[in-house]
Amino acid sequence: MDQSVKEPGAVPGRETPALTSADIEAFARNAARMVEEGGKALAAYLRPREEGKIKPELADDISDVVRTIGQVIEYWLSDPQRATELQASLGHAFLGLWAQTAKRLAGETAEPVIAPDPKDKRFADPEWSRNQFYDFLKQVYLLTTQWAERLVKDAELDERTRKKAEFYIRQIANAISPSNFVLTNPELMRETLSSHGENLVRGMQLLSEDIQAGEGYLKIRQSDPSLFEVGRNLAVTPGKVIFQNELMQLIQYQATTTEVLKTPLLIVPPWINKFYILDLNPEKSFIKWCVDQGITVFTISWVNPDGRLAEKSFEQYMRDGVIAAMDAVKEITGEPQLNAIGYCVGGTLLSITLAYLAAKKQDRVKSATFFAAQVDFTYAGDLLVFVDEAQIKHLEGHMKAQGYLEASRMANAFNMLRSNDLVWPYIVNNYLRGKKPLPFDILYWNSDATRMPAANHSFYLRNCYLDNKLTKGKMELGRTKLDLRKVKIPVYDLATREDHIAPAKSVLHGAHYFGGPVRFVLAGSGHIAGVINPPAKPKYQYWTGDKPKGSDVDAWLKTATEHPGSWWPDWLDWLKAVDAETVPAREIGGGKLKAIEDAPGSYVKVKSWA
Repeated sequence: MDQSVKEPGAVPGRETPALTSADIEAFARNAARMVEEGGKALAAYLRPREEGKIKPELADDISDVVRTIGQVIEYWLSDPQRATELQASLGHAFLGLWAQTAKRLAGETAEPVIAPDPKDKRFADPEWSRNQFYDFLKQVYLLTTQWAERLVKDAELDERTRKKAEFYIRQIANAISPSNFVLTNPELMRETLSSHGENLVRGMQLLSEDIQAGEGYLKIRQSDPSLFEVGRNLAVTPGKVIFQNELMQLIQYQATTTEVLKTPLLIVPPWINKFYILDLNPEKSFIKWCVDQGITVFTISWVNPDGRLAEKSFEQYMRDGVIAAMDAVKEITGEPQLNAIGYCVGGTLLSITLAYLAAKKQDRVKSATFFAAQVDFTYAGDLLVFVDEAQIKHLEGHMKAQGYLEASRMANAFNMLRSNDLVWPYIVNNYLRGKKPLPFDILYWNSDATRMPAANHSFYLRNCYLDNKLTKGKMELGRTKLDLRKVKIPVYDLATREDHIAPAKSVLHGAHYFGGPVRFVLAGSGHIAGVINPPAKPKYQYWTGDKPKGSDVDAWLKTATEHPGSWWPDWLDWLKAVDAETVPAREIGGGKLKAIEDAPGSYVKVKSWA
């Protein structure tokens, strides 16, 4: 007797074997185990809320989503004819899909009504097209999301509401993808059947562990954390902490050349993340590469703050962070000037510091380099979705209670900018396939998020994202009005082409606000991979071109020159063109400041989660 069951649209040779009593028993056992592990996950989620450590905020979190999408729906329903045409367009698309499906069921060949983007990895499995059931699900999903995107695109909305609606619709569409559910994903279904549900048991175990690790929040693991340790196989470039205060440690790295550039280099990383993205491992380390090129390198390692630093302001981050580091570098090297690099929000802080020093007529910086950093926030991208008066007030109230913003809040916001890359693949892999993610240093770093002091974060959101004061000449620090045009030093301004955090358009637009010569360079890939692209193992290209103007990146690219490989040597050539004078290699501390501890220091090792 035939012991197989043929699914509708099944491919010959791929029939599903009939279930035996042993299979059913195995499924039953695993179902019980899954319920048990699910209970542990639920307990881990509820416990900190019952103890009052986490206050329920679901209503606050979704209120803006409901309000924004409500405006879109209101536009379409306010005109009966417009609403009818909208419904008809979706109905027509579904009728076309049904006709195509009927042809396939009758054994005829029929082209799909809609196909996914070739780059969309969610539907890469051949069964999504080969099996009529999954193909139908896939096309229903694609047609529906296309229709939802049209809802926003064709609605008459103000630009801020439109951007928010596009973002929220995209998040909802990503969440409801059939690839995210066992019964509607052929890969997951095969794995579940072949393992008798063992994958779901493992997934529940990982879910419970990740909620416990996030202390009540889901801390999705994007890499295997057991294989990485800061100071052991990450951030291992030799050096010493030679200065520290409440906000930061300053690291000086050991020279590897007999001669070094006379002008030292100070790196200002973002305080939203930890500095070791620039010192991942010897092969990827920008810091080590700079040291090996004969540069005296210093970097700031920001504290991971708690409630005790709640009142630490943006001005204090400038004074006790950047300027205090400059003072220490001058004391050690004896040099009145230094070259400076600012990455992401560290670049924003550096630009503000430069404007402040220019206003005070202090000539302390010889050149400035910015990695994916914004000084103007007109085109700040999807992060603007999280910034309006109502949301900032709500966030300020939340931060006031504990003095800081949890690391999870910012980490989740950044991950949602690329949820199809940084959220849903890991939910599917970890909790439905039950597999631990592969080890990947960049994603380990991405999960090693930091908290932010309330006063500093509030100033940043209001003065930069909300009011965009710096390039308007309206920002003040220390009773000093800041004017970026007074910054006359040479600037190397690096943008990355696929950046979702500091969009290339935003960086290009901000470049012309500096008062001195600016070399604008566009790197391939995104916010991290576009920057961490070492010459020894280059993955992406970069472009150089005309003096930056306007905000049209495509227009700038038309006359730009594409270069294969890493942009790092181009930057080094530019830096040496500013000043190539060399001196004998310097000892750490310069005989003036004593080493406190070995690099990477202790501040960077403080975790935001237990």
